[in-house]
Amino acid sequence: MAESSPLHGDSLRQPADEQPASHNRTITEVNASVMPYLEKLFNSHASPEKTWHRDQIISFLHHRQADKVTDDSGHITTKDELDLSGFLQYMTSSTTDVQAPLSESDLSYPLSSYYISSSHNTYLTGNQLNSDSDAEAYKNVLLQGCRCVEIDVWNGDDSDSESDSSDSDDEPAKEKKRAKKLSRRERIASKLPSSLATRLGKTSLGSKLTSEKDGKPTEAAQEGSHDTATDETQPLEKAPSPRAVAVEPRVLHGYTLTKEVSFRDVCEAIRDYAFVVSDLPVIVSLEVHCNSEQQEIMVRIMNETWAEYLLSPPSKDAQYLPTPDELRRKILVKVKYAPPGTSVPNDDDMASSDSLPPDAPAKPKKPSKITQALSGLGVYTRGVSFKSLAQPEASMPTHIFSLSEGTVEEVHDKNAPQLFEHNRHYMMRTYPSGMRIQSSNLDPPVFWRKGIQIVALNWQKWDEGMMLNEGMFSGTGGYVLKPDGYRGKKTIIADAAAATSTTEATPTPIIHAPTDAAAEPVIMHHILDLKITVYAAQDLPLPHKDTKVSSFKPYVKVEMHMEPPHTLLANVKREDTHAKEGEYKAHTRSQRGVHPDFKGEVLAFDHVSGVVPELTFVRFLVKDDEIGRDDLAAWACVRLDRLRSGYRFVRLMTMKGAVSPGVVFVKVEKTLK
Repeated sequence: MAESSPLHGDSLRQPADEQPASHNRTITEVNASVMPYLEKLFNSHASPEKTWHRDQIISFLHHRQADKVTDDSGHITTKDELDLSGFLQYMTSSTTDVQAPLSESDLSYPLSSYYISSSHNTYLTGNQLNSDSDAEAYKNVLLQGCRCVEIDVWNGDDSDSESDSSDSDDEPAKEKKRAKKLSRRERIASKLPSSLATRLGKTSLGSKLTSEKDGKPTEAAQEGSHDTATDETQPLEKAPSPRAVAVEPRVLHGYTLTKEVSFRDVCEAIRDYAFVVSDLPVIVSLEVHCNSEQQEIMVRIMNETWAEYLLSPPSKDAQYLPTPDELRRKILVKVKYAPPGTSVPNDDDMASSDSLPPDAPAKPKKPSKITQALSGLGVYTRGVSFKSLAQPEASMPTHIFSLSEGTVEEVHDKNAPQLFEHNRHYMMRTYPSGMRIQSSNLDPPVFWRKGIQIVALNWQKWDEGMMLNEGMFSGTGGYVLKPDGYRGKKTIIADAAAATSTTEATPTPIIHAPTDAAAEPVIMHHILDLKITVYAAQDLPLPHKDTKVSSFKPYVKVEMHMEPPHTLLANVKREDTHAKEGEYKAHTRSQRGVHPDFKGEVLAFDHVSGVVPELTFVRFLVKDDEIGRDDLAAWACVRLDRLRSGYRFVRLMTMKGAVSPGVVFVKVEKTLK
């Protein structure tokens, strides 16, 4: 084992194994692979007395580290003299992290002007087909800075919103419907791989098959009936009516083998962890498959659990979106919008409308499947089914479209300018394709570049998509202001006094903040020269399930993720949505062990055009050089506008997104024109 020099008493590791890396952690000791480079750097600026004087300290910070006067450069800015020990304390502190700390965020723009860290099917702990559902999953993502979570809600009695909820005594009709549903479930089960069939009985779908088979009651029900019929020793007495206990809704991925969790447990987990790491608003995206009775229970549970966090019902429809700053410690419910006057149909209504003769007048507008009480919780996040960018609801300030990744690409191919313009002013959410059974992720920058605020990812899968998401939102509280040109203007109430006395007949006067120029801000593309010198690393984690340090042959790969050059050309619109390698990449030669010396190899990216720094990401990957596919050992991802120049340490995370003690010592030279 290589020798190392202890520096601090604090530990690098955090007790929570799956929590994201701390952004203020220090390096506790310097290993023998890194120490020679730090000593050489110090000596190259030191006086004959082996110290730095104040002018040498200032020169190093401004010219080598490219720190501004306002940047936090640590304690050495206050010193008149610096020895090697003091220099090592500076270099191993968080002030030399390759990722710059955030400047103060501007949270005064409308909600649509921000990218929001978001989760897809949050309740799942693994793949989309047969993994468990767990309320703990909400705790995990919220503690990692996620600000939009998803809940798929189903009836708690093993039925769905299409089930027969009428009071009809037509038993033949009920039996026919029951047989139809059963045959559908059996067809689903018959198509499953044999490896999954054994798990069927443990799931909600399996319990349906068992309890409904041949339309017979369960054994427990039969035994209960038999006991009641044969018990002749007890006198007949009028028994009190049993108190009805409402079955509460449940959360699961419908028509799959995923296990369920109660809706109440999920709501309580969100309540307990929504505002632990950030007080910025949390959006709860509801996908509702419940009947009206279960929706009433949903509303009651949310009002009970989130009482202090829910928005008050508005007296009139909002004319503009509020800012994140105005919504601190609030839970925004995203649910399908039911316009006033619509009602949830009962089965008798639906049956009569379906049986109209061909020459009958046109059917009335289809009733909403969402109750007014549930829809009313969606104050600023009203889900609207997408038909086109020109539909009337597309100009409703509080609407939000939710489109799959494939639908986004179709709309973009046909109406790219209109899609981008819509997303400058209104909300949109996108989510992974249903074909991503293994919970892989889409490429989020592709959708951020289209202005989409909520790009939902599978947080249980730490792949390229999640790494880029970490690069975007690391340390931000889950909200990132869009770059100039991607966002709309600030909304300002023209007359605050009038705003308190307006009615629907006299709407609140609204103006938009003026811009610096007469025209709308344009998107600025830069030319980038980037050179990264890789010196050495220490404490690298081994790839998953590897245990032999002697066989570990690490190398450092640097990828730059940005808009592909061909998409900047006229008439070229489509961009691959799959998470993938960066458009630009380079790597070092392989070395040996967990404390490798990379001998100052230079990885250069020269004259890269079309760069938007806020939407360009630099990904550092430590991989094991093997025959076949090289396993990932550790990684880091930094947004280009937060990539610091100078001599820096890259703090690494494990392939599962956990904190790693591993660091890589590099020099970054970055020029934007």
